[in-house]
Formats: sequence, C-alpha cells, structure tokens
Amino acid sequence: MPLHFSRLAAAALGLLLVTPCLAEQPLAAASSPEERPDIDLYALMSGTCRTLKVDGREFPCKTVAFFHSEKGRAHFSVALDDPADESHIIAFSGVNGRRSIQNVYELPIDRMLLNSKHRPKVDGIPVPAAQGSSGVCRQVGNFAMLKVTSVTCSAKDESGRTYELQFVSDGTPITLRRVRQTMTNAEHNPYQ
Repeated sequence: MPLHFSRLAAAALGLLLVTPCLAEQPLAAASSPEERPDIDLYALMSGTCRTLKVDGREFPCKTVAFFHSEKGRAHFSVALDDPADESHIIAFSGVNGRRSIQNVYELPIDRMLLNSKHRPKVDGIPVPAAQGSSGVCRQVGNFAMLKVTSVTCSAKDESGRTYELQFVSDGTPITLRRVRQTMTNAEHNPYQ
C-alpha cells in the first residue's frame, strides 16, 4: 500500500522527536522541565510497506521514518494504519548501528518502542512502552544522497511477540532534517 504522508501521520511521527528519548528514562525524570529531546537527525521516507506485521497481525502503514539521537540510539519508526487506534506507532530501536558495506546501514535492535492511544501521557504527549527485544534492521541507501531504497526489520520481544517490516522506496528523495549539529563517531554516522 502506498504511503500517504498525511497531516496526522506527520504529527504522530513528529511526536516521536520527543518521546523516544523519554521512553529511555523513568517517567518522573522525563517530565523534568530541564530535559530536552536528544534527537539530532530524522528522515522521512516515501514508499510502500510490503510487509508490516505485529505479532502475526498484518497492518498497512502510513509512513516510515528514521530518528537518530545524540547518544547514538536510532529508531526506525512506523505509523500503522490501524482503524482501531490512530496513535498506533512502533519503533525498532537500537544502538551501535553501523555501515557494514557501502550503502548498507545495519542497526541491531535491543528494544521495541510501542505507542498507542492507551499509553500514559507526559505534557499531552504519549510515552511509548519500551519492550526489551532482539533483532536487526537493514537500510539500503544513503542519507547524504537523500536516497533510501529499502528498509527491512525483524525483531522479537521478551514476551515472544514478533515484529516485521519490509519497506520499499517509491524513488522520491527522502526528507532529511538535522535538528542540531552533533559530533558523532564516523563509524556510527548514519548520514555518511
């Protein structure tokens, strides 16, 4: 199904600029006024989710995005087209992502971030549940060239639930935004 970048999907993924870093902290610490999101880069991709499964249940998707934090954590986030829950978002999250070969970025997954209309909110923004997981995401393409060909992710959480994504670009250049300049280790730099 083609991804339609709707205002709702843009707003939902925009919330992830804030919430992934909040999911890594205790709830009390996340509501501190001094806390600021540590996302330094995000990329929105246009294309088709050939497969999007959450625990065996198939969903169409609204949009796919990549988020990178100053601390090295990265997320491939997917807004699900779920008629029962317009806030249904999953994110494959991990650290130490690296470019294994030219134009292939691999991110080992150590947690899934799960968001829904039932999640508690901090300042009106839902805070995703973090589920310990194992898996991997592979992105073919190059952010610096504004081209991503495909993203495949597969993970299993501690409860045994499985998550699968097969995304294929429609050839439209990605929308890449640097939120702020940071010093990154060249080995883990997703935009080279």
